Amino acid sequence: MENGTAQKPEKNTIGLLVNDQPGVLMRISQVFARRGYNIESLVVSPAHLPRTSRMTITCTGPDDVLHQIILQLNKLVDVMHAKDHTDDQAVTRELALFKVGCSVPERTEILQVAEAFRGKTVDISEETITIEATGTSDKMDALESLLGKFDLREMVRTGKVVMARGTYST
Repeated sequence: MENGTAQKPEKNTIGLLVNDQPGVLMRISQVFARRGYNIESLVVSPAHLPRTSRMTITCTGPDDVLHQIILQLNKLVDVMHAKDHTDDQAVTRELALFKVGCSVPERTEILQVAEAFRGKTVDISEETITIEATGTSDKMDALESLLGKFDLREMVRTGKVVMARGTYST
């Protein structure tokens, strides 16, 4: 605490390379739950190696516990590699889809907002427009805030994905 105000816990980003086996996700999530960490987003996709998956977990919790979680994850049989990328030089991105209800006169303003964030129109109807955008989580938060001033009807976000820069492994 500084000046009597509580600091917001830092979001941690953990990258894992795991064997693509039933039950792996459950065992990984149990490690976080036992230590009191909340998983805010989880992205799982096939990895470049056969029969493996890449996981990116965004979580919050006490900083002093994170090191123990990484050690425990690396001890799990089906985890090939787990690494905290919170402070790394890494490429992080998130994909979001926003469906905005709008009249024809509002479309121009919504399209200008989307263009400022390098968003693309992926669907348009008489009453709605759907925008696709990629970028950092902060960028997606900002776009959500601006589109929220209109009739934001739906939003879907992938959660953060991370890849280490250069020759470092994720």
